[in-house]
Order: sequence, then C-alpha cells, then structure tokens
Amino acid sequence: MTQALYRELLEVMKSRGGPYAGLDIPEFFALVEKLFDPEEAEINNALPRKPAPIEEIAAKTGRSPEEASKILERMASRGLCGVSRTPGGVLYRGLPFMPGIFEFMFIGGRETEREKTIARLINTYKKAYTTVRGVEKIAYPVTRVIPVARTIKAGNTIHTYDQVMTYIDKYDFIGVGACYCRQAAKLRGEELHGMPVGVCMWFGDIAENLSERLGGRQVSKEEAKDILDRCEEAGLIHMSRNTTDEIDFMCNCDRWHCEVVGQILKQPRPGLVFNSGFDPSFDPERCVACETCIERCPPEALRMGEANVPVVNTDRCFGCGVCATGCPEGAIAMENKPGFPIPPKTVKDLVNALKSSS
Repeated sequence: MTQALYRELLEVMKSRGGPYAGLDIPEFFALVEKLFDPEEAEINNALPRKPAPIEEIAAKTGRSPEEASKILERMASRGLCGVSRTPGGVLYRGLPFMPGIFEFMFIGGRETEREKTIARLINTYKKAYTTVRGVEKIAYPVTRVIPVARTIKAGNTIHTYDQVMTYIDKYDFIGVGACYCRQAAKLRGEELHGMPVGVCMWFGDIAENLSERLGGRQVSKEEAKDILDRCEEAGLIHMSRNTTDEIDFMCNCDRWHCEVVGQILKQPRPGLVFNSGFDPSFDPERCVACETCIERCPPEALRMGEANVPVVNTDRCFGCGVCATGCPEGAIAMENKPGFPIPPKTVKDLVNALKSSS
C-alpha cells in the first residue's frame, strides 16, 4: 500500500511539471519518502493544481474534513502544499517541486537535522535528474533581471517595472524569508561567499501566508529598502517573474548557488534569456582599471580591454548593474538596450508567450 502511494505520487509530481518534475529514479523515492509521510502522500495525491476547499479534498481521500484539515495544516507548515484565504474559507492546492515545495521548505531558515537531510536529498535528486534529462534549453525567459535604478545613466528610459521600489511601494504586506538556494547550501555545509541568506521577498497575500505559516517575517517598506541596499552591496542580482504587472516575489540571487542563475549560465548565450534590458557603459576618463567590476560580475561577462577599460560580452551580460554598484570610481552606468522587448504584462500573457516559443 505504501509503495503504491509513492508510485502514484511520482505520477502526480510528473503532471505538475516545472523544473525537476517527478522522475522514476531511486533518488526521487528517497526524497519524497522523507518529504511526505504516508498520510501526507495520500493527501498530496488528491490535491488539485487550483485551490480547492477542504470538503472536496477530504471526499477524494475518504477522510472527514476535520482529519484532512489536520493533515493539510501540518503540510502547509512545512511548505508541502499551497494555501490561500478567501471569504468562503481556506483553500489548498498541490505544488510542484519548483517553483514551490523546494523553495517553501527553507523560507523559515530552520537548521534541524530533518532540514539538513532534505537539503542533501534534494541536491542528490537534482544532480541525478540532470544526468538523465540533461540541461533544459530555455526558449523564452520565464524570469527577468530588475536593474539597480540608481546606476542607470541620466536620460535613459526607466520603466516602473524596472525599479525595485515599484513593488515595495505597491504592496502593504511585504514578507522576507531565507533564500532557498543559499539556505540549502548552508545546510549542506557549503561556502556562501559572504552572501546574506534572509533576503528573498514576497508581496501581498502570498507574503502573509509565508509569514504566518512558514517562518518568514513581515517587514516595513523602509526595512525592505535597507535589505535591498545590502543585497546590492553584496553583489546580488534582483530577479523576478518575467511579467510587468503580476509580481509577488523578488529573489536576490548569487552566481554560486542560485538555481535560476545556474541554469541560465548553462545556456549557449545566457544574456539572451535572462536580462534587464540594459547594458553597462564605461567612462574611460574615470576608470582606473581596478578590475573590481570584473570580479563582481555574476555571469563573468567582463574582461579588461586593450585600452585598460573593461569590455562586455553582451551574449553573457545580464544587465543587472552589479558591476556599476561596486565601482569605486563611479565609472559605470547602465544604458537601455536598443529594441529590447517589453516583458509580458500578466502571468497569462507569459504562459502564452512560452507556448508560442516552444
């Protein structure tokens, strides 16, 4: 019976899609048997992708609403299912591994033996998955870089969606939690290169849920701005969904551990599938050839030119502005890329763009 539950769970996680969807390999079963106990596996297998009331989920499993609710709340506290509040009551939905369970599990920054074990099992599964499936080709960007607005050269167009403060000003509830990638690396005992961990942001309803159930915390707009300043000083990349209107999270990513950046850098031309729409411009009169920008550049897109001024490989450059924020001489500014396309407006528009590019 238990084995059948986890075989069914394999098919469920396949159907939910996303990176590292279910794959019939030993590493998958080692992971999910640690993530879900048999009761939770049964409930997970009954969860729809769209939010559903407890009565509907309970009926699928033959449990009472009270019993199913108890299990679901236990799962919700560990990031194993999605939760949303409505005037009609609490709704639950099934999550893919990514984006979803893998990120939600580590938001609270817990460092128990269970979290350490799961961090290792996830890493082992991801490596085994990639060995079987290879590197996924990215035909259309799902995520995008948000540049550091203060580094953009005067006279250039700065859209509202190109400014991190747009999202901080828009939402009343802002939540902060641990970066999944760096927290998991920390739990595995890996070097973090001095990068901060508790700096990933969520906005609106999802931020309330993460703060209430998963160990995130609510912050003021001023503290959110201070966190972003620390991220820029550390050389992290502001990243979010590739839409202009429907943004409910902002990650602050590094080159060593970030799942998105790591997959992007495996592409033939990373800068084409992960970009802000800006390129760095170098002032030869102010540049002292200290090479700080070269050391900070996440995609390693810079090299020193013959005139002792950095030159950029636009096939690799993200347009993040990390080079500009670290320049001690203020010799770098970001300029608009000619003809750079406007991102899709909504998630629905993004899904349509992904379908048309496949």
